[in-house]
Parts: sequence; C-alpha cells; structure tokens
Amino acid sequence: MRQQKAENIGLLVRQFLREEGLETPYNEYRLIQSWPEVMGEAVARYTRDLQIRNRVLYVRLNSSVVRNELMMGRRNFVQRLNQHVGAQVIENIIFC
Repeated sequence: MRQQKAENIGLLVRQFLREEGLETPYNEYRLIQSWPEVMGEAVARYTRDLQIRNRVLYVRLNSSVVRNELMMGRRNFVQRLNQHVGAQVIENIIFC
C-alpha cells in the first residue's frame, strides 16, 4: 500500500501566499473586507473609502460627528481589526 503525506490545505495556502509575497496584500484585503463586521453596519454606512498604506488604515467618512467619535477609540479598533484577521496588519487608523 502506498502512503501519502497528507497536509492541511489551509496551511498549504498560507505557505504558498508567504512564499509568493502575497500574504500581506491578502491580509490587508481581509482586514478591509471585515470592516463592516468588526465596526458594525452603522459605522459602515458612513464609510466612503478604506485604504491601507505603510501599515496605516485611512478611513474616509461622510460624517464629522462619527469621525470624532471613532477617533477616541482608535487603539481599540486597531486591536480588534488585527485580531479579526489574525495578523498584525495595521498599526494606526487615520479618520479623514
């Protein structure tokens, strides 16, 4: 009988992404996609655009009131978003 070396497909995909230099862009994509789930639909409705540059998440908002409220919890949001993705993707959030 022939033996096969079985490996977890998730581990193989992560290894492939890391080897091809795609792990960081993929994690950034996942973080941006998780914004409504982590922050809630109410905040997501006021969000116009999300971009990540140099480990900083730039969030464009339609409401200055929401912007001011979110600025106070910035560190908590960074932690929650990174935790949701399972990687240290961003270090800061700038609300504009």
